[in-house]
Amino acid sequence: MKFKIQREVLLKPIQQIVGAVERRQTMPILSNFLLRNVNGHLVITATDLELEVSAMVDIAPEGDAITVPGRKLLDICKSLPEGNELNFSHHDNKLELKSGKSRFTLATLPASEFPLVDGVEIDESLLIDKEQLHSLIEDTSFAMAQQDVRYYLNGLMLEAKEGMLRAVATDGHRLSMADTQFDADGMDRQVIVPKKAVQEFMRILATSEGKVELLFSQNHLQANLNNVRFVTKLIDGKFPDYQRVIPEGHQYIAGIERDTLRASLMRTSILSNEKYRGIRLSFFKNSLKIQAHNPEQEEAEEVIDVNYDGPEIEIGFNVSYLIDVLNSIKSEAVNFYLQDTNSSLLIVSPDTEHRKYVVMPMRL
Repeated sequence: MKFKIQREVLLKPIQQIVGAVERRQTMPILSNFLLRNVNGHLVITATDLELEVSAMVDIAPEGDAITVPGRKLLDICKSLPEGNELNFSHHDNKLELKSGKSRFTLATLPASEFPLVDGVEIDESLLIDKEQLHSLIEDTSFAMAQQDVRYYLNGLMLEAKEGMLRAVATDGHRLSMADTQFDADGMDRQVIVPKKAVQEFMRILATSEGKVELLFSQNHLQANLNNVRFVTKLIDGKFPDYQRVIPEGHQYIAGIERDTLRASLMRTSILSNEKYRGIRLSFFKNSLKIQAHNPEQEEAEEVIDVNYDGPEIEIGFNVSYLIDVLNSIKSEAVNFYLQDTNSSLLIVSPDTEHRKYVVMPMRL
């Protein structure tokens, strides 16, 4: 293989796909990029067997496909001066990269060993704006479980139904849900996307523009964005009935200024138990008392003004869960829907009905 390319033209696509490169060296080939000529374009691919990301570059390389160490290639490109031209040539199982007065020789592995995803049989698809999709995932993905034995919680549930795309995540202690509209009728699909794939997809969306095409098959989700193709295996399992978790009929509402509450929680949490992160919220008429203490007998207390006219309710939470929700809500105020000491808390923005957050209480 042989080609010339500007540093910046190569740098962006390999930065977009490098997250798929396997860090744990289970197979040497998984730490490599596959470089190949597809219809007169350079296509660079990375995979970890669960996730495959390809980026197309608008140059026509000469010769056959090769694989080359991914992170090493990225580090070399990042270290070279801006505006440099890179000259690649392949011979004797080595890829030589020349740029200015620098020369690098990288080991290659046969392209035939690179495990590409076999033909994905698409049976449904939808088109959605990139900003909509990015916001949907960003506002919910923080609640995904981490290495839970209930494997179906270690990912993000996407549901496409009657022109609405919904994302739901839960770790059993909290739940986040967000909706957005798209132009398609007749779809009824629910899939669970693994956590690593969600995180990598977010990174790619952040640097992309325009529309995103989501394509669904029995075992895979594929996304096409500009010059990037993203394919992930799905988690094979049934997502819990999340609608049952969302409280209905909570009769007491506290309207709170978001930034004031967030700052107060962050200050008070300094003296919370480092392991359990418990914090006590005590609601009184038009005021909220926030308290924390730790095994060293240290205490923090703060009172803030709220718009509340219900009975006195005292309830404990993991403060990190509350801060995560407040970080994802963009409005100036939030509404807390309460019932009693033992019931979960529903948090919504007064500006939109399309985002809902549920946090379970904890005993203090």
